[in-house]
Amino acid sequence: MSFTVANKIPAGVAAVGVAVTSEGALPKGVSLSRKTLEKLGFAGKVGQTYIVPADKGAITILVGVGENAKLTAETLRKAAAALARAASGFESLATDLADAGRIDRKLAAQVVVEGIALASHRYTDLKTIDKKATKLSEVTIVGVGAALTAGVKRGVVIATATNMARDFANMPPAHLTATMFANKAVEIAGASGLKVEVFNKDQLIAMGCGGIVGVNRGSVEPPRMVRLTYKPAGAKGKPHLVMVGKGVMYDSGGISLKPSDSSHAMMKGDMSGAAAVLATMSTLKALGCTNQVTGYLMCTDNLPSGSAMAMGDVLHMRNGKTVEIHNTDAEGRLILADGLALAAEQKPDAIVDIATLTGACQRALGNGMAGVLGNNQKFIAQLLAAADRTSDKLWQLPLERDYRTALESSVADMKNVGGEAGAITAALFLDEFVGTTPWAHLDIAGPMWSDSDSGWLQKGMTGYGTRLLIDTALNFKRPTR
Repeated sequence: MSFTVANKIPAGVAAVGVAVTSEGALPKGVSLSRKTLEKLGFAGKVGQTYIVPADKGAITILVGVGENAKLTAETLRKAAAALARAASGFESLATDLADAGRIDRKLAAQVVVEGIALASHRYTDLKTIDKKATKLSEVTIVGVGAALTAGVKRGVVIATATNMARDFANMPPAHLTATMFANKAVEIAGASGLKVEVFNKDQLIAMGCGGIVGVNRGSVEPPRMVRLTYKPAGAKGKPHLVMVGKGVMYDSGGISLKPSDSSHAMMKGDMSGAAAVLATMSTLKALGCTNQVTGYLMCTDNLPSGSAMAMGDVLHMRNGKTVEIHNTDAEGRLILADGLALAAEQKPDAIVDIATLTGACQRALGNGMAGVLGNNQKFIAQLLAAADRTSDKLWQLPLERDYRTALESSVADMKNVGGEAGAITAALFLDEFVGTTPWAHLDIAGPMWSDSDSGWLQKGMTGYGTRLLIDTALNFKRPTR
């Protein structure tokens, strides 16, 4: 899908999207009265659409944006998504949505592009016929000014990255092994101005990364760790943020085998955290990020076999700590632990990890919201602010240190599970590997997947966290320790 900016509606466009508020005068050119539109079920509420038939020329699609005074970036994004779905049967669309309300024009253009591109996206690589696939391929944002053009460019970069993360997470396990994903990361790094290093199994063993190596023991596919580095011009002295992504390419649960249900079928998406980190890293040069950012992708399968990790096994982690295994399906924290230890060794200003980590967080917060826990409130506040700007819903849970006793082991430094508050004890486990570095953990088990088309979400893997991490990287400030 291509996006352009023009000061008027192009000749030959198939459909024109017109923003309509829920009160006041209708835009010029709308032939129907507000009373008539209300009888037809269109009141201008956010996300409502109505197609006005035309004998010739472009058809008009009215799209509701709600009360003008209450229009926000998120409501505009949702309106753009609704417009995209209404226009999916047309090849070309022009719209004035970016001129709606009093939102900053650059931001308005950005979110309109995001709404259209994210709502239109589908993972179709393995379909021979897709009746729901959009025909829309050309979108014109109508308006004038450099801010509008800049916003469109920014929106394209962010939406492309989010859809990239979605595609990776939607790929079946046989189509995206750890090795394949690492190879993709190398390609993306080359196109994005990133330094890239790939570590194989032998190197991980030599580095003492017993967590990722232990989880990988049951798989015929070798593990990979990818380190991506972004340094802007004049990087010396710039704040340094590290992101660590869980990349379990397929999670069967290992010896603690998952039940054969719909949630198990989604475990191809257990690498959504790593996908979000890779997608985020791909945008930093294009968006002019002034901070230093490093990304770790911790990638392996978790499968049962005669060589698989067993309950009672003890793993030796990168930072020297030992972990007794009480549940092989609590594997994400094991591979993240090695990544966090390596990240802490770089002595960055902060670390954030992102993972589809616990069903407990999903049960607590539902499918529409992720949890955040950490050891530094000022850094957590940055993530919450980023989530507010991007509408990636995020809720802080307490890192209750009294619960650490649930992880005590009689034979090792700790167990990998314990206690009732699963999301909190998982975070407490990760806390053992960051030292004093400001750190936050994003548990995205809930919002990794959408059951239906809703707003700018499409059914399937959501790419959750990509836009949040991009915003965090661009606006990152050193938190005080």
